Amino acid sequence: MIQWLPWSAEAFARAARERKPILLSITAAWCHACHEMDRTTYADPDVTSIVLARFVAVRVDTDRRPDINERYNLGGWPTTAFLTPEGALITGGTFVAADRMPGVLMRVAAAFDTSSADFSRPTGEARGLAEAEGEGGAEHAEHADQADHSEPAAGLIEGIFATFDEEHGGFGIEPKFPHTAPLHLAMALFRDTGEERWRTIVERTLDLMADGGLWDAEGGGFYRYSTTRDWQLPHTEKLLETNAELLRAYAEAALVFGRPVDRDRCAAIAGFITRVLGSETGGYRGSDADGMLYMDGNAKAAGALVGAATVLEDSALAREALASFERVILLCYKPGGGLAHYSDGVARVRGLLADQIHTAGALLDAHDVSGLEPYRMMAEELTRVAVRDLWDEPAGGFFDRAGHASDVGLLRTRRKPFVLNAEAASMLARLERTTGDAEFHARAAGALRAAAEQLAGQGPLAAHYVLAARQLASR
Repeated sequence: MIQWLPWSAEAFARAARERKPILLSITAAWCHACHEMDRTTYADPDVTSIVLARFVAVRVDTDRRPDINERYNLGGWPTTAFLTPEGALITGGTFVAADRMPGVLMRVAAAFDTSSADFSRPTGEARGLAEAEGEGGAEHAEHADQADHSEPAAGLIEGIFATFDEEHGGFGIEPKFPHTAPLHLAMALFRDTGEERWRTIVERTLDLMADGGLWDAEGGGFYRYSTTRDWQLPHTEKLLETNAELLRAYAEAALVFGRPVDRDRCAAIAGFITRVLGSETGGYRGSDADGMLYMDGNAKAAGALVGAATVLEDSALAREALASFERVILLCYKPGGGLAHYSDGVARVRGLLADQIHTAGALLDAHDVSGLEPYRMMAEELTRVAVRDLWDEPAGGFFDRAGHASDVGLLRTRRKPFVLNAEAASMLARLERTTGDAEFHARAAGALRAAAEQLAGQGPLAAHYVLAARQLASR
């Protein structure tokens, strides 16, 4: 049996001391292919003996450590990555079957032993195992959502909607993910112009997602994505983040277009989140397969539920959402230190941008509906912590995580995520209007400039940027 070590400086030090490469497995509680690889590949005696003898095995849960996943994910889950003791990526891929894994392990170990390649360079790229082995590993892997890199820099709005699927709704071909930012943008454009094109994009997408295979008609909740263009053959994990984002989209559609069907779907999604994902101790679980509460996902859920409560005229839902939200904040908050990512009795992984920004945004949502000043004050404090710890003072924009002296491998490299900087700009623009503090507008403009540097090739995700730019312009 493989004894997996947690990601730590000690694990890398052991690899250096024993002169062994690291086998990094990135998994998720909701990932069926991850469980299958554990049941088959990692249970195989030949695989186990080679790993024990030739590797230091490290396992990371993508939900608990999104910062590690961001740097080492190689196309989906499970990710199977091989690293040097310094954390440089040697090679890797996704699912590796039991009959192929011994050969992969021996080749990596032999190459590392003979130093036939310069493995000391801290590269973020590697030749994938599927390519190296001639293996179609994607049939087992959880497909990663890849942005379209084909649109030109000009015509930004047209580029965002260029991949709209007029027949089946949504964006792209397959696998089909439920992108919501383009839907929010289309609704904003409909309010501006009244053009039926924007209504069609939103209503067709919302209808076909709900009526197709993406919604679980029996158990409720939306699945994470579908493997076919027409929303069929979904991967059956149900994530809090996915359902929160779709709840916000259906709630806005109910307000913009006034359709009872969108209001009914709002109620159904809210019911799934509170009934199935709700925890007895308060807050919402990260997925239907995971008992852990994550700060960023709970923030998205709270903001969406508060908005849905307004649409549904359900004050009890708003009270429940805010009480649960406050409970998770209390578990993860440290005065002057911002928010941790989750708590298992101890607050863990403090200093991630997503937790500070999404929580601040949800607190502004709470302030909008309640008028209570503590929500605004907490949003302002978390934003100032994010600026203090995560702002790139020379160039502008936010890094995704605070640096720590104990960081190893690619965690030493700080990154500025496109979507998160756009979302930070939106939140900061709202905060400036709420507080009257012009500093927040300047920070919003800086975050938007950082996102603009990565704008080319974002496809539908570029809607996050346009929505943020609209927030700044509405000052």
